[in-house]
Formats: sequence, structure tokens, C-alpha cells
Amino acid sequence: MSESPKNSMTDAIKVEGLSKRYRIGGRESYGSLRDTLAASLTSPLRRAASIFKKSAGRPANEASVWALRDITFSARPGEVVGIVGRNGSGKSTLLKILSRITSPTHGFCEVRGNVRSLLEVGTGFHPELTGRENIYLNGAILGMKRSELNRGFDAIVDFAEVEKFIDTPVKHYSSGMYLRLAFAVAAHLRSEILLVDEVLAVGDAAFQRKCLGKMGEVTNDGRTILFVSHNMAAVRTLCSRGVLLDQGTLVYAGEIERVLFKYSQQLTVAPEQHVGSHTYFSGIKINSRNPGSIETGDRIRVECTVHIGQEMSGSRLFCFIQDSNGEDMVAVVNQRHPLSTDHPPCQYHVSVDFPKLWLKPGVYSVFFKLLGISAGAGKARFISDSAMLDVSGDSDPEALMGRLAPPAAWNVDLLSGSSSDETLENEGTVAVDVSARAE
Repeated sequence: MSESPKNSMTDAIKVEGLSKRYRIGGRESYGSLRDTLAASLTSPLRRAASIFKKSAGRPANEASVWALRDITFSARPGEVVGIVGRNGSGKSTLLKILSRITSPTHGFCEVRGNVRSLLEVGTGFHPELTGRENIYLNGAILGMKRSELNRGFDAIVDFAEVEKFIDTPVKHYSSGMYLRLAFAVAAHLRSEILLVDEVLAVGDAAFQRKCLGKMGEVTNDGRTILFVSHNMAAVRTLCSRGVLLDQGTLVYAGEIERVLFKYSQQLTVAPEQHVGSHTYFSGIKINSRNPGSIETGDRIRVECTVHIGQEMSGSRLFCFIQDSNGEDMVAVVNQRHPLSTDHPPCQYHVSVDFPKLWLKPGVYSVFFKLLGISAGAGKARFISDSAMLDVSGDSDPEALMGRLAPPAAWNVDLLSGSSSDETLENEGTVAVDVSARAE
């Protein structure tokens, strides 16, 4: 479900029912002006024969794939919209259609204003021209006056750090120099709409920080920006709204935090249950809320209710924290006092208190997993829905943690289903090796 686009004549970008289909193994043909003129003079019979010949050469059940299917959204002037989704979801295809690189199969898109695209490193650069000439060429394509280009020239060269080689043909540039100049041109030349695809994923860390800073300046400059990136921290910082795509379809369009949460849910393994089982999780919360919001370095309590509806042996209960790419950043397991699953049905209230984790700012998914051996069914695995953990704030990069399994305090309270009212506690949970995921 998504928010409906505003039917406003002031929309900078308006997309309605946009679809794009590619033939597998096929090629799109682009004829020259000479071919077009020659074809217009061809007799109707010859043209009909040519069309019939082409059609006969194609198999009736020719395979095709929909890169986009019925996409609808809009962006207002000055709005920064993040386009997120897994690889193959159609993000780059969408930007190529908006850039007029390829045409849609169905639907339409309307772009009001001149557009500058940075879809690949050095898009629009001519390898035989020098860096200086490519700057002026790109500016001319955007319709900028030479006086405007002269005013912005020094800033572009300074940002790209290629002053020494500015009069060298760009075909002799290293990939890093090429990227720096390409991004500098896109960010500094004035255009009303900027389309950016994964540019922050290339280059060293210092240049990525520089690009992110420049993108922050550009977003405050009144330009409309569509920003495609797998860097969720950058998307979260720069964008106010977002669009989530999955396998060519629109999942959600709206406020950026909600888009990122839905994306993180996509990346988390879906809950699994065996047929006829009544084992499940409910009421997952972070610091008594869902979603949870903390500052970097805050302590975290994660809790839920576990409903066990079948007998299991060797049960183990895990708690995972995953980043926006679906990678396990934190994992702990309650090993000292496993849940008693010998006399179902029963319920447990489970809470995990984490020490200061120093997670990087961003959006994370938190969920529980219960593993065991079910009588007559072999391995049993049950996964809770995920809760969103929103981490903000600044901290020392050297203190930020990677993939760790810290000691955590578990509390397991029996709610119903057993003759024992014992409270199981574990104040020193053994850390697990998260280099291999629990199966």
C-alpha cells in the first residue's frame, strides 16, 4: 500500500502506471536518421513483407521479463526522494526511463525541468575530450550559458581534485579521477532535477564522505532529486520521502522512515511455521515500543511473548539485530536455561537486556528465532516478525561495533502451561559465533 500521488500541476516528476518489459536475449534497435528517411520511402508492400519476416522470425512464446510493472508516484519541486529495493527491483530501469535513455512499455512519466543524470561513472563524457572540454560539453547539453560555466568551473575542478590533469583527455584518467570529475560536474552544474544512481557506493571512504556532504548541500539548494542507493544511512539523512520497489513493483511510497522499515522487513527472513503448529511469537517491543528509537550507545531491552504449541527437544532461543542490508550485526543466545517445551501448550515472556552496543546510526531490524527438534518432524525453526530499531546520534567511529555477540542478560518468565512457576534467568549469556547463521 502506498500514498497516492498528488495530482498537482506543480509536480516536478509524475509517474503513472509505468511499466517496462524486456525480451530475454533481445536487443532494442535504434535506427539512424538515414534509415528512417529510407524506410519512409519504402513501398507499403515491401514494408509489410519486412514486418511479416521479422514477426515470423520470433518464437511465439518468446521469453520476456517485466523490469517495472504499474509504478505510480510523484515528486514535488525541491523534494529529495530515495529509491530503495534489493538488486533487480527495477531502480536503475526507472531512472533510465526518466532520463529518456529507454522508453516505457506502458504508462507515462512527466518531468518538468532540465534533468542531469549520474547513472554510471562518467555518463555523458566523451573519452577523447579533456576534462575541461567535458565540463563545458555537459553544461551546454543542460542549456547553461558559458558565463555560468565559467563561474562554476573552479569549484568543479577543486572538488574533483584533478586540476593538474584538467587538460588531459579523460580516457587517460584513472577510475577514481573519472568518478570524481563526473560527480563534481553533476553536483555543481545547475539543473532543476538530478537523478543519482549508486554514486556514493564507489570510491574510497574519504571521497564518499565528501560526496555525501555535497549531496547535503545540493538537497538544500531547491533541486528535485531522485536518489538510488543501498547506503541506508545516506538515504535516511538526505531524503524526506521514499519509494520501495520489489521485483519491478511498487511496495510503498511515502515518508522515508516508514519506507526504510518496510525495506528492512523485506530483508529479514520471513516467519516460518510448520503445518499444524501453534508455536509463534507476539508483542515484540524495543524499550517497550515498536518501533524503537535510541541514541548511539544507549542500552536496549528487547522483549516478546513466546507461544509454544508443540513438543521440542534441544530448544535454543536467539535474538538477532540486522542492518538494513540484512546482515547479522548482533546475535545472542539463551543457552543456560532453555525453554521447557516438553509439556505444551505454554507461554513465556522473554526479555533481553543488551549492553551499550555503539551501533552506527541507521535503521535496524530486531527479531527472535527459536530452534529445536520437533517429534516426528525433524528440525523446527520459528522466527518472529521484526521490530524496527532507529539509531541516531554521533559517536567516535572507532567505537562503532561490527558483527559481535556481546554478553546479554536474559529473563524468561513462565506465564502459563506448566506446574512450575520458576523464573529462568541468565545474566551471562554465552556469545555465539555469527560468522555462520543458525540453522
